[in-house]
Amino acid sequence: MMWRWSLLLLLLLLRWWALGKPSPDAGPHGQGRVHQGAPLSEAPHDDAHGNFQYDHEAFLGRDVAKEFDQLSPEESQARLGRIVDRMDLAGDSDGWVSLAELRAWIAHTQQRHIRDSVSAAWFTYDMDRDGRVAWEELRNATYGHYEPGEEFHDVEDAETYKKMLARDERRFRVADQDGDSMATREELTAYLHPEEFPHMRDIVVAETLEDLDKNKDGYVQVEEYIADLYSEEPGEEEPAWVQTERQQFRDFRDLNKDGRLDSSEVGYWVLPPSQDQPLVEANHLLHESDTDKDGRLSKAEILSNWNMFVGSQATNYGEDLTRHHDEL
Repeated sequence: MMWRWSLLLLLLLLRWWALGKPSPDAGPHGQGRVHQGAPLSEAPHDDAHGNFQYDHEAFLGRDVAKEFDQLSPEESQARLGRIVDRMDLAGDSDGWVSLAELRAWIAHTQQRHIRDSVSAAWFTYDMDRDGRVAWEELRNATYGHYEPGEEFHDVEDAETYKKMLARDERRFRVADQDGDSMATREELTAYLHPEEFPHMRDIVVAETLEDLDKNKDGYVQVEEYIADLYSEEPGEEEPAWVQTERQQFRDFRDLNKDGRLDSSEVGYWVLPPSQDQPLVEANHLLHESDTDKDGRLSKAEILSNWNMFVGSQATNYGEDLTRHHDEL
């Protein structure tokens, strides 16, 4: 039935949007396929001039940092104190905040948008409301319910959808680390955002390779790489950015210079090694606040340097004055 095919297509398009799935027309330089960690903050890291906005956004996340900027200094410090308790409670509960606990907190705040997207998807997929998402629930919510052996019998291009279903099930099985065919919230997060989980790296690489490897030789040739970025029109001259991308392929993608990308080179391209930004910021905050230099932070040490961790109406006003002074 045409209505069912249209509904299925709409569901898949919405799901691709929710997952951040690369668009077929990803644009110059293939940024849609490259997964790089976003900066902790777009603000300059300018502690020397008393501007701690970068630290506030790194420690709290951008949206929560804005909320703190509207608080009185007293309420801001009180809420920071409660955060300190949570950091220690999430770790070893020894009464101190270690470097590892501080790093874990910063990483947690920076992934809030991911948790929000998973929470939104959870109520779609957990159809029986038992607190877990079975593969059958996810499959039926995404593709519709079919009896065994009748999958996609009523839609156009059934073979394409069967391949997509098999690919999704393979990803689910990798995300389902305990193998019980039931996804916990953490496992569903790995399924929806595989680029965030080391154990999902191979599946991200495999899916990228399958998307680009049109001749199915197990490699990405330069023309396959370009075809993912640019569709040539008859008689149209190749744009300069495409020629630049060809050079990028030769100079930076094809690491062993054999004229093609293998799975390890695809992995290096789409999941490039990156600096552990939460660890860098955690080290910075610990160094600036650890007055007795014992390599850990007490609640008192954090609260005595509270304006580096969080803002308030007072610090926000001071930072505005500093920026105005610098502009003058």
